[in-house]
Amino acid sequence: MDLTFSAEELAFRDEVREWLRDNAPVEPLPSLETERGFAAHRQWERTLHAAGLSVVSWPVEFGGRGASLVRWLLFEEEYYAAGAPGRVGQNGIFLLAPTMFEHGTPEQQRRLLPRMASGEDIWAQAWSEPEAGSDLAGIRSGARRVPGGWRLSGQKTWSSRAAFADRAFGLFRSDPDAQRHRGLTYYLFPLDADGVTVRPIGRLDGKPAFAEIFLDDVFVPDEDVLGEVGAGWRVAMSTAGSERGLSLRSPGRFLAAARRLVESWTSRGGDPEVRDRVVDAWIGAQAYRLATFETVTKVLDGASIGPEASLNKVFWSELDIRLHETALDLLGPDAELAADSPAAPDGGAWADGYLFSLAGPIYAGTNEIQRNVIAERVLGLPREPR
Repeated sequence: MDLTFSAEELAFRDEVREWLRDNAPVEPLPSLETERGFAAHRQWERTLHAAGLSVVSWPVEFGGRGASLVRWLLFEEEYYAAGAPGRVGQNGIFLLAPTMFEHGTPEQQRRLLPRMASGEDIWAQAWSEPEAGSDLAGIRSGARRVPGGWRLSGQKTWSSRAAFADRAFGLFRSDPDAQRHRGLTYYLFPLDADGVTVRPIGRLDGKPAFAEIFLDDVFVPDEDVLGEVGAGWRVAMSTAGSERGLSLRSPGRFLAAARRLVESWTSRGGDPEVRDRVVDAWIGAQAYRLATFETVTKVLDGASIGPEASLNKVFWSELDIRLHETALDLLGPDAELAADSPAAPDGGAWADGYLFSLAGPIYAGTNEIQRNVIAERVLGLPREPR
């Protein structure tokens, strides 16, 4: 692993830094978990796309710049350092797209990827189901064969972005008689199709960050099956590997947060009671950065992201909580001020970030499940008796 950047990579970094300085919104956009905020973030995606910065690592023909993964990491570091808006299209760009590059047909790539890059299509995840949250193989929603395609029926829940998104991707049981991890197929479908009902789920703050999706005999043509019929588990694990191992939570997010934490600690007189925790958070962010560069090096050498992605997911999700808890303890009572209070530190960003961090050990597969994966598939420990 070589952490010495080339002149071309540094020039790219400087280009991104300059563009973000001139174009990133000065005031935060409305929450992307609201209809108005969702629209504003979609427009930001279009602005990024017009500058050739929405999907820098994708091939040019799909809206990217053909940049290396190293340049993508540099872009992410600059993006978060600039405090640029959250990526409303992250489910498609960071999760579905890598899966489509690996398993999609050329026709699917030509048809769907450019619209994803431009923000024209925003994608929702349709994974979890009632009674089958982290047990993805326990899903019950079914798909039956019909001429020219499939009919999907069932219920998905906790679908991120689904309240305002355009399309969704997810697993359905296409062979009810097959074993748990077989007979599953990966489908793509529009959320405004006949038979689809989207019911938003409000968080404690009332914002619909998630939704339930009900499917009643929804037709999906064969061209919207991703990968082989019956091989959906393998395709889904490709998505999960990207989600846990590389693309969903880039180091730039934690580097920027750790930098803000150090600045807050310094500006408040260097409180010795939280000093070691501040240093630990900064070290954790740097360690995550180095681990990600190691992963990128392996991928560039032809390796795929395997079960070790679960180690990555447990690390960043727990780092996020520790970092924000340290910030709240440092801020004291001020941390509880609402975002619209003039006295709220950083505009209430630390409190909002803390509440979001608590979801980290749950989404992308609960950390309890990830520890089972680590034990069995990374460490080779015996499975629990079932």
